Amino acid sequence: MTSSSVSAPVSDVDLFAGDVLADPYAAYRSWRDAGPVVKSSVHPIWIVARYADVRAALADWQSFTSAQGVALTDEMNAPMIGSVLGTDPPEHDALRSVLTEKLAPRALAKLRGDIAERADALVAEVVARGSFDAVTELAQRLPVDVVADLIGLPAEGREHLLSGADAVFASFGPLDGRMQARMPQFMAYIQYIQSFDSKDKFTPGSWGAAVFDAVEDGRLTPESGMQLLNAYLVAGMDTTVNAISAYIRFLAEDPELWAALKADPSLVASGFEETLRLESPAQGFFRNTTRDVDVDGVLVPAGSRVLLSFGAANRDERHYPDPDRFDVRRNPVDHLAFGYAVHGCAGQGLARIEAQALIGSLLRRVDRIELAGEAVQHEHPVVRGLGSLPVTVVPAREG
Repeated sequence: MTSSSVSAPVSDVDLFAGDVLADPYAAYRSWRDAGPVVKSSVHPIWIVARYADVRAALADWQSFTSAQGVALTDEMNAPMIGSVLGTDPPEHDALRSVLTEKLAPRALAKLRGDIAERADALVAEVVARGSFDAVTELAQRLPVDVVADLIGLPAEGREHLLSGADAVFASFGPLDGRMQARMPQFMAYIQYIQSFDSKDKFTPGSWGAAVFDAVEDGRLTPESGMQLLNAYLVAGMDTTVNAISAYIRFLAEDPELWAALKADPSLVASGFEETLRLESPAQGFFRNTTRDVDVDGVLVPAGSRVLLSFGAANRDERHYPDPDRFDVRRNPVDHLAFGYAVHGCAGQGLARIEAQALIGSLLRRVDRIELAGEAVQHEHPVVRGLGSLPVTVVPAREG
């Protein structure tokens, strides 16, 4: 921060254009190079793209509030207000506290064995085929079933979960033709989740049952209970799926990386952090300024909508040497892919367990993995991920 402020440089990059979404990293570099804050000439927003500034803004929730929503448009922010995404402390803390015990490291540690067994069975199934789509046949399956089981949802209707999460995250961006195309999935998901309106709809002892315990004892309103369930469902699947898919792509494209992990599986965890840094599933969320804020000499007026670009910050050469290179030994645990401070992702521990279980099983069961076709990027305004990743594997020799 400085005592005198200068005007923000202006960017004419449309961050929601198809070509930018497909490969946003040149745009991100241009924002970082331009200054600590840039102002968009395409959308009514300001953009913070440097690591130190994004991290500082995430920590300063009093100035960069989530309480007015974290989406681009007023239309989608309005229903978000009061949810775990659309609140700040102390309301935010009260909402998160309902599932704090379920998401604590000790509780998650008890899930490791079951998740590892599920992951290994799934990997064994696809490896036996020799070739498979690592997105649709592997990465999408484990997180959906794990999260749905933890929340206590029945098997029927789970087909709405992934497409619904995709549509909900898309609503954080422009309400354009791409969002309109997702409206059937969006509405089907909303109708599905609203059907779980009482404790008896969930498995006893589940996260969903715990939420409705909080409704019954007055800690949550029925509406905030539904919002909380929706937040954990959406955040617990789509981002994890995309991170796992990206990790497998890195492995399939780089035989030396695969060999390094085969030789030292203890690097799996570090490799996942590096994947999250390079291919952050949630590329950024919006905040609104509650006062005039001076960001490294640039004044952002009160009432401004500000994009905190996690994807840009995580490739900032001011913080990470050689930031565009995958370095499996970097172990960048300070990345911002899961946010930071009070709004850090509550389910990040579960995501790590799932990813490490799947990749660990692949390393044990596969000698070699390579692409069997072109990786297809899934165009999305907020979440970065693959739509398809065809791979071929050579199973490991027994014994």
